[in-house]
Amino acid sequence: MDATDKELIAEVLEGNPESFEPLVVKYQPRVFAIARRYARREDEVEDIVQTVFMKAYSKLSSYRGDAPFEHWLMRTATFTCYDFLRKHQRNREWNATDLSTEENEWLENVGEDTTEKEANQSAAKALVDRLLESLKPDDRMIITMLDLEQKSVKEIAKLTDFTESNVKVRAHRARDKMKKILATLAPQKYL
Repeated sequence: MDATDKELIAEVLEGNPESFEPLVVKYQPRVFAIARRYARREDEVEDIVQTVFMKAYSKLSSYRGDAPFEHWLMRTATFTCYDFLRKHQRNREWNATDLSTEENEWLENVGEDTTEKEANQSAAKALVDRLLESLKPDDRMIITMLDLEQKSVKEIAKLTDFTESNVKVRAHRARDKMKKILATLAPQKYL
């Protein structure tokens, strides 16, 4: 029978660092999934995941056990991703000339029935990634958790230490900014 998270944590805290490995193996897929929503390049994703587990290991004694270890670890992952966003924030101004051919074609053909579904999905994802990059790190994190990870406003407030009202306002403003940028790229479709 597998040891529970609490048993493994107790073993690590008693001086058996090998007991941390099963926790890494168990939660690595979830941490990778979170990191992929915040970073584009795979090497950045791997760096984030490694940092999450290093932080979790070094701060394991601060885990109180009043909530599942997974919640504590996902909160650590969220804050690590947020730190990554702040560190790598580039206030880039970009326009339609910065878009790839696929992204431009997707913008032109949005709403039309096409058989190139995979290519369209890829272009749409790339465009959404570009729009997300235009946001401040706080706002990008909130939109990612709210719209991509399907977290509730209450969950986001708890994870970020923002008030629920602040989460709603930031999400509204971020969506407005994304709409404005999209409208400048294809005004005939979005105005």
